[in-house]
Amino acid sequence: MTICPTLIPECKLQLAYATMKRTETPPNDDYQIRCPRLGHQIAFSYCRVENKGLPCFKAVDCWFEHFEAEPYLKAQLTPEEWDKAFNTQTKPKVFTLLDLIEKAKQRQKL
Repeated sequence: MTICPTLIPECKLQLAYATMKRTETPPNDDYQIRCPRLGHQIAFSYCRVENKGLPCFKAVDCWFEHFEAEPYLKAQLTPEEWDKAFNTQTKPKVFTLLDLIEKAKQRQKL
């Protein structure tokens, strides 16, 4: 079975991901995955501090296939930081957008 007949760079990268062993520590910055929120390749070091110094709320979901993300982050964070990063409900985007629209309308009235 051929994984990628032409072995274009993206296929080589996917093959490397598929054969990489999961480790207990995050990969180097040259190892990047596609961020579902940003839509492009990023390293774990960005995900680790993206949320005002705390990890992105999706960090464990995105990185669990690549290394033991949850135990690593639990060891790095205090219980309060863990709760703030992963157990806090965020407002859905639509509510945030509606708030921004309302604030813009208020500014135009001034």
